[in-house]
Amino acid sequence: MPLDPAFAADCPYGPGGLLLDEILEVDAAQNLVRARMPTHDDLPLTREQRTHPLRHPRHVSGGLMVHMTGMMGFVHAYYLLGLRHSEGWVGYGAKIYSARFHALAPPGEPLVLECKATQMRKGDKSIFGRYLFRFQQGETLVYEGEQAAMWLKVAEAVTTA
Repeated sequence: MPLDPAFAADCPYGPGGLLLDEILEVDAAQNLVRARMPTHDDLPLTREQRTHPLRHPRHVSGGLMVHMTGMMGFVHAYYLLGLRHSEGWVGYGAKIYSARFHALAPPGEPLVLECKATQMRKGDKSIFGRYLFRFQQGETLVYEGEQAAMWLKVAEAVTTA
């Protein structure tokens, strides 16, 4: 499904940081979300690469992929936990347990990003989540990782611009 305007408006990043164009799956039973990320030469960090066809071909930056784990955590929090940034909920990455880059992702074919929550501890004003991530480009596994994040309810609701 295309991005819901309410979801995009609630995101703590604008379109240049959200970088998703479609929510592909929301599966509450599996605690899993999937989304699509277009890849192109003008992605943040990718556009700054000094490329060489053999030594350093243009690709989606590993640092940007780690950022996208946060965006997928936001997708999970929004659709499966019902958390809204506009109501004061904010998420922060807490720990990267593993991050493995299996292949370069050249601009062109979109990435399919998957986030599965494996653990949730909920309190009134905080939620701890542990997540598995898998990012694929076509049939190629590009990235997989395991991370934790904290979701906190701040005293005063924030507004998004």
